[in-house]
Amino acid sequence: MIISMRQDATEAEIEHIIARLYELNYQAHVSRGVERAIIGAVGSGRRDELEALIAAPGVEQMIPISHPFKLVARQGKAKRTIVDVSGVLIGGEELVLIAGPCSVESREQLYATAHAVKSAGATMLRGGAYKPRTSPYEFQGLGVDALRLLREVSDETGLPVVTEIMGTDDVDLVAEHADMLQIGARNMQNFALLRRVAKCPRPVMLKRGPSATVKEWLLAAEYLVAGGNPNVVLCERGVKSYDTETRNLFDLTSLALARELSHLPVIADPSHGTGRRDLIPVMSRAAISAGADGLMIEVHPCPERALSDGPQSLEPAQFEKLVRDLFIPTRKLGGVKIAIGD
Repeated sequence: MIISMRQDATEAEIEHIIARLYELNYQAHVSRGVERAIIGAVGSGRRDELEALIAAPGVEQMIPISHPFKLVARQGKAKRTIVDVSGVLIGGEELVLIAGPCSVESREQLYATAHAVKSAGATMLRGGAYKPRTSPYEFQGLGVDALRLLREVSDETGLPVVTEIMGTDDVDLVAEHADMLQIGARNMQNFALLRRVAKCPRPVMLKRGPSATVKEWLLAAEYLVAGGNPNVVLCERGVKSYDTETRNLFDLTSLALARELSHLPVIADPSHGTGRRDLIPVMSRAAISAGADGLMIEVHPCPERALSDGPQSLEPAQFEKLVRDLFIPTRKLGGVKIAIGD
């Protein structure tokens, strides 16, 4: 249930509603907008007692939430969420570009990639330290050594780092080195991990599972927000398909729907979404047109030698051209409107 307070509601009236909700066995999640406060009531108390709060001082109206996800629904917040990742704002006016290698392989590889993508216009650095691979014989990442390298490169370049977290035991270690934690597609419904990361003070990127519906994706985000972490960014990275020409089905319909249903920022990963470097530029433009708040793109200084995801990694020059050719009439990149290309 959403409780919308009147524009002239006092702080005492808002606090009274919050206190009453706790008395009725509901959690209160408050969103203070420019004009009025909105209070989300989530719990299992008696519905008739909750609805009786319409008579309380300062209450303007009560709005039932029709979706099973309550806190991430657009009905539950006066304006869209903007997530601050060490100064980079995801969900605001500026398009966010996250770029870097699939896996951190060496200091030389990471330094070269980071400086190249920053020069081209990237605002955040991605890089895998722990890699969930389909085969146990494939490269699994450098682990702690990769985390240290990511921190070093981040400090040198000023690019905040996002990297994937694999299990509950690694949360504190990864959070010590990264600015943002990524919950990968395979772990989207790892509920123990969601609950643990919800208690961590780092922003979270939640990738959509390879077979997950939009509702399941948003309910996974609900675990994070309900657990205490409101700084969640959704990432569409494609779902399984019968077509073998691409790695996944890059589902931009679901990206647009997630933005329609939720107030959380949504970014797109055309690298995993297609698995083909030749499709990344056009699908990047398509994702922006669908409303993406940012892009996450894999870049490697020599994709043919990459230890993972080489076929979907751009060379630095290709990434630079992609940024240069992006046509963004209503979004801004790095504070400058870009409108280049035919």
